This record gives sequence, structure tokens and C-alpha cells, in this order.
Amino acid sequence: MLTRVLIVDPNPHSARMLSEIIKGMGAAQIVIEPTGDRALQRAAELEPGIVFTERTGDKLDGEVLARKLRRSHLGCRRAPIIMVTAEATATTILGARDAGVHEFLRKPFTSADLFKRVENVALKPRDWVEAVGYVGPDRRRFNSGEFSGPRKRKADKPASGGEANAAAKDQAMRILAAALNQFDSDPLQAVRAVREQASQLKALAMKASDSRLVVAVGALEVTLASGPVTKETLAAPIGTLLAMAPVEAMQRTG
Repeated sequence: MLTRVLIVDPNPHSARMLSEIIKGMGAAQIVIEPTGDRALQRAAELEPGIVFTERTGDKLDGEVLARKLRRSHLGCRRAPIIMVTAEATATTILGARDAGVHEFLRKPFTSADLFKRVENVALKPRDWVEAVGYVGPDRRRFNSGEFSGPRKRKADKPASGGEANAAAKDQAMRILAAALNQFDSDPLQAVRAVREQASQLKALAMKASDSRLVVAVGALEVTLASGPVTKETLAAPIGTLLAMAPVEAMQRTG
């Protein structure tokens, strides 16, 4: 993860300080960029294993940068993002979480604080969510130590493998329903979300030896492969899959 590091910060002093701490953690290559646009261009060249970004600054909006990276086609689009800022309120922390950020680090911080954040993203991987309204790590397990309000879930991991598979299937079905409903707002991301959920459901079906689900997912995969993919062509195969989901799960789709 620390082989290639991208730091996005318009303040040379704070960027240099962060860089020195990361070097002490064993980082091999560190690149610093001052703006969001330049950071995205460099990310395409560098393929960073981790990204540190200031929340705001001249020509920089860390949340916008996170969203653009997550929705890009870059190989590093899933790289952990740690947002650094002096402004740590419930609103800013939840905003970072909803932008697809992994961790939130408040200034001033110590090397131990930084190490803890890197340790979290390295040793506590979170499931990836590929939807239309949101792309990034599972927000239900946002593990920043900065916020402990009522909407933070610390221990919601399913107790068993069966429950974990059921939860994953439930989420995939809800994302499929949302992708179909929101298709017109972002067709490219909707198709990418559908492809990801088809892959997830296929793996779950094979694991559970669910032949009915395998066939239904196969029909969706054929539609995705035959193109052109439209809301109309997706409606039937997704509808077949949604008919297999519990009614209460679909009622929670928003």
C-alpha cells in the first residue's frame, strides 16, 4: 500500500510534514499535488496504493476528488483515501464518508494517529459498494475514530457466514433495483453497478449451489454482453432477480 503514495494538499508545509511522516513508515515513492485536477492526472500515471487529501484548499475539494476517483476507470479507483483536515465536525466527517473516503484524520495529528489510520485501511478491509448514488467502501463500517454519533455502527458484522451471504445478497438486490430506477441519471455508472452486482450474485449463487439464482444471473450477464445496454433491456433480467428477493428487502430500497 505504501509503495506509491499520492498526497493532495495545496499547502507545501503541511504536505511536506505529512510526507516526512509517511517516509518514516516505509513509503517508497511519494508524489505531492496541490489541486484536484492535477491529482487525478497524476493518479493515472502513478497508480497509488493510498491517497491522502486535504479536505479543502485553493482549487481543491477533497470530497469532489474522492467522488471523481471512485467513479473513474483508473486502476487505483479503489485505493484507500484518507482525508486530512482541521475541521472535524459530524457534518464534515459524514460528508467524507459519503464521498467514498476510507478514513478521516483531524489536524493537528501525531505520527501515531496517522499510523492508526493506515493500519485501519490495511488490516481492516471493507467491502466495496458499486452503486449509482454511491461508489466506495462500505459506509456501514466507516471506522474513523473522530465520530461516535448514533449513526456510526461499530459492530454490525453478521455473526455467521450464512448471515453474511444473506446480507451480501440483500445488498446486491437493492443496488440492482436502485440502478434500474436511477439509470437515466447516470447510465454509464448504472451499467457498471449492474455488472458488479451480477458478479457478486453469481459468486454467491455458486457458493450456495443455488441453480435458480445461477440461471437468473446468467440471463443478466447475457444482456450485459450482447449490448447495447439500456434501461429497457435490463428491466426483464433484473426484474426476474428482484422477484427472488424478499419483499421486505425491496421495501428498504431507496
